[in-house]
Amino acid sequence: MEVYRRARIKAAENDTSVSALVREFLMNLGEKESDYERRQRMQKEVLGSIKKFRAGDRLKRDAIHDRNALR
Repeated sequence: MEVYRRARIKAAENDTSVSALVREFLMNLGEKESDYERRQRMQKEVLGSIKKFRAGDRLKRDAIHDRNALR
């Protein structure tokens, strides 16, 4: 009951009803981008930004590990 009382107070502060607050909450919930959708969008952006890729462009092992080769 405490939650409902606080909801009624919040609704009164916003000059609306509890039902309108719930309706607005549910509408906003459906409009937000899910984490999965956000990750999909970001992946498409990254893949779209890659102009070309060749396996031969890879760094050598020593360069990756920032090591000096023994001579």
